[in-house]
Amino acid sequence: MYAFNNGYSYWEANAQPPLPPSPSGGSYSSESSDADSISVTPVSFRNADFAGGQVSQSQAVNDGQSADDGQAAASVAKPKSKGLSKLLSVVSLRRNNAADDVVEQPADTASSLDADGTIDSTNSAGGMTGEEMSSLPLVDEPVVLGMETGPDILSYENSACLPHQAFYNDPFLLGLIQQAIVGNQELRILAEEVRIASNEAYARSGEYRPFVNFGLGAGLDKPSRFTRGGAVEEALEVAPGKGFPEPLPDFLIGANVSWEIDIWHRLRNAQRAAAMRYFATQEGRNFVVTRLVAEIAEKYYDLLALDGRREIVNKTIEIQQASRVAAQAKKDAGRGTELAVQRFQAEIEKNQAELSVIMQDIVEAENRINFLVGRYPQPVERINVEFIDLNLNTLNAGVPSQLLRNRADIRQAEREVAAAGLDVRSARARFYPSLDLTAGLGWNAFSTGYLFRSPESLMYGVAAELVGPLINKRAIQAAYSTANATQLQAIYKYQQTVLEAHIEVVNYITKVENYRRSIESKKQQMRSLEASVDSATKLFQNARAEYVEVLLAQRELMEAKLQVIETKREQLSAIVNAYQALGGGAF
Repeated sequence: MYAFNNGYSYWEANAQPPLPPSPSGGSYSSESSDADSISVTPVSFRNADFAGGQVSQSQAVNDGQSADDGQAAASVAKPKSKGLSKLLSVVSLRRNNAADDVVEQPADTASSLDADGTIDSTNSAGGMTGEEMSSLPLVDEPVVLGMETGPDILSYENSACLPHQAFYNDPFLLGLIQQAIVGNQELRILAEEVRIASNEAYARSGEYRPFVNFGLGAGLDKPSRFTRGGAVEEALEVAPGKGFPEPLPDFLIGANVSWEIDIWHRLRNAQRAAAMRYFATQEGRNFVVTRLVAEIAEKYYDLLALDGRREIVNKTIEIQQASRVAAQAKKDAGRGTELAVQRFQAEIEKNQAELSVIMQDIVEAENRINFLVGRYPQPVERINVEFIDLNLNTLNAGVPSQLLRNRADIRQAEREVAAAGLDVRSARARFYPSLDLTAGLGWNAFSTGYLFRSPESLMYGVAAELVGPLINKRAIQAAYSTANATQLQAIYKYQQTVLEAHIEVVNYITKVENYRRSIESKKQQMRSLEASVDSATKLFQNARAEYVEVLLAQRELMEAKLQVIETKREQLSAIVNAYQALGGGAF
């Protein structure tokens, strides 16, 4: 189970993040042209108090088998593990001669490919299936990080499963998020990138199908009589007593068929790699959506914090103005000096200058929100609430393995790995011979009157060509080595993404708890300073305390209140970012 240890809530982890699901429980390898390869072997994810079990991972593409041939299932054994849940895995590099160097695409994305290789975008979510996830053991007690008066939503094991409409219960904030989803320019740009990736996959789906071309042609030809063609035409007759016209017209109508038989699945794998990149682009956009939702929420609470700072400074100015009036009255009564009046006036001027800076910060915060929403500068509507007492919903961290399902950037990296593996397979197929079939059918004559006279004007032909590389394979070898390097690069990026996600969650969930404790302590300090300001003011009015004591007490109280506001802002920011880091905020 998760626990706080001296203010630090953590998931125990190994040195390196895991690899994406292996296609057949085998290894990821990068082969060179001499069949000597580097293989990266994943160690399966482990959960606390888990003595065994299996997670079924379906292959989307099998070696030497098309998408219509079905999918084969593979199992990844779960070894025993002690201690806390382990998200990260150890990666071993070894030299071997393995031939299987392909990272398979997840089964859920394979089902999104139609039988003709086109994309069905209705099923592009990442991670494991519901049955596979349900087979994973859960920890006894998930992390629950909540506000002291926030509503209880413990029915959600992971806050990432909670819709943003429920997590953020502020109607003004929800309205800004909805406007941003529609009007944000970056999301529009990413939507076009998704469209481009879809078109690329669609275009590649036609490369392994027959090409049929239809054409019409007409021309004139006058060969020299001192050439073979001219001499033959001079000696022959089209009909008894009738020679070939000069110049000789040429009319043609027909169709050509060309088809590269995809024996080694080079073209199909290239198409599937493009489909994987399409799904990766979709997941990339989904991740940007979660970041956009988090940034809008963060800036919105920054705006509420600035409102709180402005209110504190205004109240402090009012208190100091009253103290200045009291100092002026004491001076008029001969019990005080001008020094006290001027010191209070200077403090008022300083706070008024600070107030102007806060007003500018409010304008900039509002315009940042306007930019994210996609609208021109205008005031941002927001709730009127005591910022220090503002609370969000309870935050549940769930189990580490859920990051792989909920985080869109991890799903994106997983699909990039699958695409890179398919690119390796496609590049390897270029070493083998290719089989091309060509055929043509049409009518050809020197006169339109003879054009459709069959079989005299009919012409057709069929040919097959088997061609393979023999000498100078450097370009093919270089492309193959590049594909292998790209595959390993994608695997390392996947590991980096998982590691970064893990660290983000740990940082934010511990920050929420530690800042909650800090706020409690600062509230106690603030109550003590409020009492000291009240006592100092009364003593000053009764000539039993100096004005300096009043000034210091008021200054310390304002600073304490501002520190509470800042700490509260940091805590809300941590909650927002923890919700996003867990995978929440997606549409």
